[in-house]
Amino acid sequence: MSGAVPTHVGIIMDGNGRWAQSRGQIRTQGHLEGLKAAKRVVKAASDLGISYLTLYTFSTENWKRTAEEVGFIMGLVKQYLRGELAFYKENRIRIRHTGDKDSLPPDIQKELASACDDTKGFTGLQVILALNYGGRDEISRAVNRALAAGASKTITPEIIGQYLDNPDVPDPDLIIRTAGEFRTSNFLLWEGAYAEYYISPKFWPDWDSSDLSEALENYENRERRFGGVAKGVVIT
Repeated sequence: MSGAVPTHVGIIMDGNGRWAQSRGQIRTQGHLEGLKAAKRVVKAASDLGISYLTLYTFSTENWKRTAEEVGFIMGLVKQYLRGELAFYKENRIRIRHTGDKDSLPPDIQKELASACDDTKGFTGLQVILALNYGGRDEISRAVNRALAAGASKTITPEIIGQYLDNPDVPDPDLIIRTAGEFRTSNFLLWEGAYAEYYISPKFWPDWDSSDLSEALENYENRERRFGGVAKGVVIT
């Protein structure tokens, strides 16, 4: 890459189940391969100099899936949090969380708190796990936190921003979605208001460092105007 690297990238990791089904395998096998892809992409993001990477790990709507699939995903999350500490240390990766942690199973809450605490001093890439996350839910929780803190009846965008899950994290510059779907799926609705989107046709388990590099190269060619006009355009 030759251009500027985005500070914050969000990824909607889609297509695990379809990847497995296309190979005649059960859906849970796709989630296992998706976990491997996540590690590859995290390492690539670290190497490329990205500062923040938010991974859509489990949404507030994913509880509607079968108990078997939900249990398997939670088991993988627990395995990732517990088993990758050496990887985090080697790459100075900090683990953070966004989402409703209080509604997660107690063992997952414990592992998540441990991973966040063990890595809080690392100064490399910050990986934010969107776990039991929904954009609408985050906004609702932010407003309720603001009200509980004594905010005035007039809730401004600035006030909401102060009470999001991670108010110190800059808004995403780029949001990637895999598996060819064109939906936001309730991901970073507030923070992603002006993010650039990149849609990949590949299922998430097939992703590696070259796919992330391709997405970033595409991003380099975007002109971000944030509601303004293109450079050099004269309004008459």
